[in-house]
Amino acid sequence: MDYFNIFFSQLNVIDLSCYLRDILLFGGALLINDAISALKGSWLLLRSIAVISSSVATIVSTVLPLYLYFSIPNQTMIPLFFLLVLGAFIIHGVLTHILNDYVDHLSGTDEHSPAILSGGSRVIQTGYITSDKLWKIGQFLIVLLLVTIITFTALSFYKLAILLSIGLWGAISYSLPPLQLSYRPFLGEWLSTFPSVLFLGLAGAWLTLDHLPEWVLQNAVINALFCIAWVMVHHIPDLEADKKAIPVKQTSVVWSVEKFGIGFSRLPSLLYFGLTGVCVIWLGFDRLLAGFGLLAFVTAAVYLIIKMKVEDPEQVSTYEKIILILAMLNAVLLGIFI
Repeated sequence: MDYFNIFFSQLNVIDLSCYLRDILLFGGALLINDAISALKGSWLLLRSIAVISSSVATIVSTVLPLYLYFSIPNQTMIPLFFLLVLGAFIIHGVLTHILNDYVDHLSGTDEHSPAILSGGSRVIQTGYITSDKLWKIGQFLIVLLLVTIITFTALSFYKLAILLSIGLWGAISYSLPPLQLSYRPFLGEWLSTFPSVLFLGLAGAWLTLDHLPEWVLQNAVINALFCIAWVMVHHIPDLEADKKAIPVKQTSVVWSVEKFGIGFSRLPSLLYFGLTGVCVIWLGFDRLLAGFGLLAFVTAAVYLIIKMKVEDPEQVSTYEKIILILAMLNAVLLGIFI
């Protein structure tokens, strides 16, 4: 007892308060750093530029004319828009990128990527999160979305259940075995990406109108084609990295190069932009301004693809950014001129 009395009598209260203050400051700094790191990692994972230029753009392409030319109250339009954007970010921005990052990390392709715009979000490579934790988050999201789909079905919200199911199918089938369609030429973009973006484009009108006007289908198809076309450009810088993956990530770009040579890495994107341009015939004279705009944007994209040096990842990524801007402008133009 005397020992403790002596100890406390000699203890300087000021020193103790300073010591506690330093501990609190240090702990607070660690928490703040962890929070900033988590936010930065989450932002990287979202890869928001890709989501905005594809998913959000195709939503706007349908919702904008509904707002401009249809008598749908704002109480319906505003929640609908944010619901679709939320769904796009959860599925296309979070889940798709989680699964893609995890699988590409395991195969090794992201390790060899030049990592400018391509090569995943880099949250694993930069140490923001481990691959195991990322996979657990992905599993949780899949289960959560499945429960949501079942709930929508039980409540007779069949359209929402279908839309969510297609988005979930796109994310899972694109990256996860046994299908792993992103590792198979042409299948990834046509069976996973295209339907996912297509139905996101149809969603706004499908949920609010009694029938789908032709312009809705036109806009959704064109935006989905534009999307898979620029994704092919996105794959060009990762060409060598994808070849080194185990298993080989045989994208349409890799397949084209193996069949015809390096110059044909442009072939998939040119093919898909060609299909996009052909849609001008579908738009016809009824949507002449939209057709002229589409033709101009497709021509600009094709020019950039032909001009680019496919061996230069920095130049390809720079041109890809321009094509993303063209995709957004095209989506808005289609939405204005219906």
